[in-house]
Amino acid sequence: MLTIATVPKPFTNKNPHINIIQRNAIQSWLKIRPKCEIIFFGNDEGIAETAKEFGVLHVPDVKKDFGLPLLSEVFNLTKKMTQNNFLSFVNTDIILTSDFIKALESVRFPVFLMSGRRWDIDIKALIQFNNNWEEKIYQDVSARGKLHGFAGMDYFVFPRNLELNMPPFLAGRPGYDSWILYKARYLRLPVIDATKATKVIHQNHSYSHRKGGVKVLKVAEGKRNINLAGGFSKMMTLRDADWILTKDGLRKPEFPQSIFSQLSLFYPWRMMLGMKRKIKSLL
Repeated sequence: MLTIATVPKPFTNKNPHINIIQRNAIQSWLKIRPKCEIIFFGNDEGIAETAKEFGVLHVPDVKKDFGLPLLSEVFNLTKKMTQNNFLSFVNTDIILTSDFIKALESVRFPVFLMSGRRWDIDIKALIQFNNNWEEKIYQDVSARGKLHGFAGMDYFVFPRNLELNMPPFLAGRPGYDSWILYKARYLRLPVIDATKATKVIHQNHSYSHRKGGVKVLKVAEGKRNINLAGGFSKMMTLRDADWILTKDGLRKPEFPQSIFSQLSLFYPWRMMLGMKRKIKSLL
């Protein structure tokens, strides 16, 4: 039914916390039913061994730039490798639960793009994936988690026949996610915000592995993705989604989010938002 593609960070002893949160994420995906196909992309240290350990597919040879895999290659190779009806790209620090598949199954559009805001939480240890692990993590997120803003998109789900013609974005750098939303809206496809239907959990971590840290937009890698997107005027967040998925099904956004959705493709409005985001990124 569903293929999950991901680009893990290296599994090394230099950053044991990254190892922990990635293993938590992968094990949560393996618990999803119906069973999902999982594909690791990249040849960084420890990826091949971890793929073998968990019995998932591994594609080591992916075109790179700045030493990072190109997401366009990841998306294209995933399409070629699988026969599943639905594909997804998920960051390897994201925990998914059973409501993820329930959300997907409730979407009836023939072609669409689904994403959602993430819940941020500190998790320092390996999770014990026993019979009531979901109940425990829901309780933990309710007590300590924080819902990220509308730009907190760490996953995308879409039918395999969706054609985005993605530029060669760098994996793990900003810009590609906001462009994906823009391109789907530009193609007049339903863009679904599934935040209310599935609790997607992001395990907080440092950004020491990333050149530029949290301010990656100011370095060459971040600027490259922004330029490939066509600038900030061709980038969107979940405020621009034109459908909201809840536990009760799909509905149109309510005010004030509906204003963003209706104006999303109005060119002067997008230019104004793009200038605002560019100024903010330089501060």
